[in-house]
Amino acid sequence: MSNQTHSISRTSQAARVAGVLGALVLMVLIAAPWWAGRADMRLMGELFLYLALASLWNLMAGYAGLVSVGQQAYVGFGGYMLFALTIFGNHMPLILIAIMTFILITSSGTMAMAVNFGYRKDRVKTAILMLATAAFGVSFVGMQAFEWTKLIEDGVRPWGNPFGADQFGATFFMITGFHGLHVTGGVIYLSIIAFKVYRGDYDKSNNYEAVEIAGLYWHFVDLVWVFIFAFFYLW
Repeated sequence: MSNQTHSISRTSQAARVAGVLGALVLMVLIAAPWWAGRADMRLMGELFLYLALASLWNLMAGYAGLVSVGQQAYVGFGGYMLFALTIFGNHMPLILIAIMTFILITSSGTMAMAVNFGYRKDRVKTAILMLATAAFGVSFVGMQAFEWTKLIEDGVRPWGNPFGADQFGATFFMITGFHGLHVTGGVIYLSIIAFKVYRGDYDKSNNYEAVEIAGLYWHFVDLVWVFIFAFFYLW
């Protein structure tokens, strides 16, 4: 009988490095009143507000599977629609952006419910909710294409912008274009997984992890849009 000693490590090298970096970032933020201007402080406050909001929603609906319709309706419809209505009439169709954001946030809820029904082995409801999520994604991409059309008609190009800095066009089209490409890919992926779920492919292996992976990807796409919304439309 060999005497072997085992040790249990409650942390790792990566966790320690992340902790040190987090502490440094916290110290920099605490010292922000001494090195940042009022505009920078306001911008950081807005970014951290949306970061906290997105993280809470993603943790609650995306990972815990708890869909809060009240929070979703308040943030997605009340907050964004109120913002859009206060500046209604500008050349930028911000009311359309608010509807796009509400659609994408709603799709996060339908995806969370699809994952929940997937683990219950309810093929029909899982497939329907995944297709509903994909339909929301198609609506979002269609509205984004309409927004691009309006901007191009107003003279905004990747190499020029009649309303401000020339770099805006290139940055806006690149970031929103990459996001729209990811949403389009997500729609195709969700549709394929939904078809396989309905056909019963995952019942044979008794493994619905593909649905959860699709859900994690979709929540990531939603989270990225929150930052894009804050950066381009609120700043």
